[in-house]
Amino acid sequence: MTEPQRFTVRHVSIYRYSEPVRFGEHRMMFRPRASHDLRLVTNQLVITPTPSRLHWLHDVFDNSVAVASFDGRASELRFDSEVTLEHFETPMPDYALEPYATHWPFAYTNEEASDLVNARSRQYPDSDVDEWARRFVPLPAIGKAPAGNGKGGTMALLRAMTLEIKSSFDYVRRTEKGVNRPGDTLRSRRGSCRDFAVLMIDAVRSLGLAARFVSGYIFVPEHDATQGGGATHAWLQIYLPGAGWVDFDPTNSIVGNRHLIRVAVAWNSYQALPLWGTWHGAPHSFLGLQVDVSVTEGK
Repeated sequence: MTEPQRFTVRHVSIYRYSEPVRFGEHRMMFRPRASHDLRLVTNQLVITPTPSRLHWLHDVFDNSVAVASFDGRASELRFDSEVTLEHFETPMPDYALEPYATHWPFAYTNEEASDLVNARSRQYPDSDVDEWARRFVPLPAIGKAPAGNGKGGTMALLRAMTLEIKSSFDYVRRTEKGVNRPGDTLRSRRGSCRDFAVLMIDAVRSLGLAARFVSGYIFVPEHDATQGGGATHAWLQIYLPGAGWVDFDPTNSIVGNRHLIRVAVAWNSYQALPLWGTWHGAPHSFLGLQVDVSVTEGK
């Protein structure tokens, strides 16, 4: 690994209302996941108005979740998170897969298969997605030509799919909740980072591979064409025997952890929301949500 880069991530979310309202419980996933390639240095979370209770827990995916409860009323609810971290990037990663997994198709071991059931379960089966995913498989692997062992390189297949989304789909930043169905993203050839992540998750699951959704942040160097800065970012990880969970960012055709700061992982996108909660008041009171994210180097 190279020497670590130090990043500061500032994430501010502000809910505004036309009149004071009451707030129910709010849950936040702002704190990056510490790992061998990411070390958390400082972590500060300021919530206004001050919650009557704030506690932390780990969810079923071991994500760090802050849970806030409130008393009283207010016309604005502000969450201000700032973290400093050290990020160890693996340049041009060369993943040493188990011999049986270097070429697709391959079968997970019985142990792996039982642990990865949810990571291989498709949420939005679509024949168009199936057909599109098969385009990245060398012809011998799908019985359309003789020769060899009828297999294609696993990493080559996944790199090609990652690059195809970056080069052939239009990125559109979308602030509203939810994701588009993979088939709709495929047919429209446009979407946000989370739409692209969900499309690729569904595509690789159609090929029998295990994948999970990742929510976090991305560092965008000055004058760089990287997409997804200024907001939370989304990509996916695929479980490859011998390498473990490998990051794939189809929005930017990134394979590996370059510039990516993981916060939450889950089988599906709705399980990895950065912030969610409830409020009580007249429906017309809600004016909007403002989200500002910055990832800066140094400090």
